[in-house]
Amino acid sequence: MVAETPGREVETHPAKRPERVVLRGRYVTLEPLSASAHADALWACVGGEERAELWKYMPDGPFVTREALDVVLRAKESSEDPHFFALIDPTSGVAAGHASLMRIDPKNRVIEVGGIMYSAALQRTRAATEAMYLLARYAFDELGYRRYEWKCNSFNEPSRRAALRLGFQFEGIFRQHMIIKGRNRDTAWFSLLDSEWPARKQGFERWLLPENFDENGVQKTPLSFHQ
Repeated sequence: MVAETPGREVETHPAKRPERVVLRGRYVTLEPLSASAHADALWACVGGEERAELWKYMPDGPFVTREALDVVLRAKESSEDPHFFALIDPTSGVAAGHASLMRIDPKNRVIEVGGIMYSAALQRTRAATEAMYLLARYAFDELGYRRYEWKCNSFNEPSRRAALRLGFQFEGIFRQHMIIKGRNRDTAWFSLLDSEWPARKQGFERWLLPENFDENGVQKTPLSFHQ
């Protein structure tokens, strides 16, 4: 008698790979990262020695010269994995950071959001949250992924709190997972599944409504998926 293979059966069709598309929201627009289009704005908000702290947990940076940033942005704009987007203020048209979809595995329909660089002006804003919503919606609703991952340095408490706030589930610590800038990195792993996405999507859309914010831009109801 043939032993039964464990695990539930799933559809085996592959997911789509991310494309160079524009994702438009109410508070932010994501467009394919371009060194020629976005370098000036990114240098102004995330470049220079005075902004080195922004790159503390990033695998690259900080960039203390414009030339160094330009070299990296040219590599990022042509990269397919990670697949980078610039985060654009729709009013000014100016880039305020970047993010990527990465470790792209269409066969198993797994994808990760990472390479997230928010300028000081973008941090803790509606635009920052909406950027993460737009990428998740693109991954699940348009590309057909079944698992969406978030990983960060285990010491990066702000990133870990952000993952939970955005509806990811903590899965554990991968010890000695990477060497970043000559230092050991234990990695905290989080995931969001396609079965969980519909409820998360509704939560994001409720939170992002203009009426959820008072005249000073303060949220009335927080974004929270874990009680």
